[in-house]
Amino acid sequence: MGMSQPTTAPLPAALQVEVDASGAWGILGGTFDPPHYAHLAIAEHVRDVLALQGVIFIPAGAPPHKQGRPISPAEDRVAMVESAIADNAGFRICRVEVDRPGLSYMADTLLQLQRDPPVPDVSRGYVLILSAEAMLGLPGWREPQRVLERCRIAVVPRLGYRAPARAWLSEHFPGQESRVMFVDGPELGHSASAIRRLASEGRSIRYLVPPAVETYILGHELYPATLWQKN
Repeated sequence: MGMSQPTTAPLPAALQVEVDASGAWGILGGTFDPPHYAHLAIAEHVRDVLALQGVIFIPAGAPPHKQGRPISPAEDRVAMVESAIADNAGFRICRVEVDRPGLSYMADTLLQLQRDPPVPDVSRGYVLILSAEAMLGLPGWREPQRVLERCRIAVVPRLGYRAPARAWLSEHFPGQESRVMFVDGPELGHSASAIRRLASEGRSIRYLVPPAVETYILGHELYPATLWQKN
């Protein structure tokens, strides 16, 4: 996608756009294969800092960037997310992408959430939570301009990736710069692919995922060595 060379850098103070998102609902999308502590920590941090009503976890049904690659069944990923967020009253799960046929595009999801809200009181709109890495890839998404029209975006740090500069925002999303917020947060190095590989090798994933998720993975033998060690 023409992404710049990853580098570690603190978030420039000038990029911390002041936008009042209080009362909105956060959205955290992903494959969640498996959901891990970084997902939970980031969601909770953004919820707290931006005074969101809560965060909606949306497991992808058929992620377009993972076509041709192994992915756990949607029902397993939904079950893991449900178990991971069960003890947090500020978290919800939405099956909108899992239940919708075809590839999972966020532009379509946001339109559906506007038409059929999965939670009460969405008058303050939605805030899509993206890592710095994902934000850099946003221009390559389907209808990225529509995404920004339908929600605001909160960008959180990702180890090894520099937050995009204001000039980058102006180049790719002219006139929509104020729709993007940059939130300092926990820079956790969790990787779902690394967790899958550890599980496939029979190694410990304790403290990388919630205990209920670990129990689900082991009980369902979700990441067999023959399928996952090279993915």
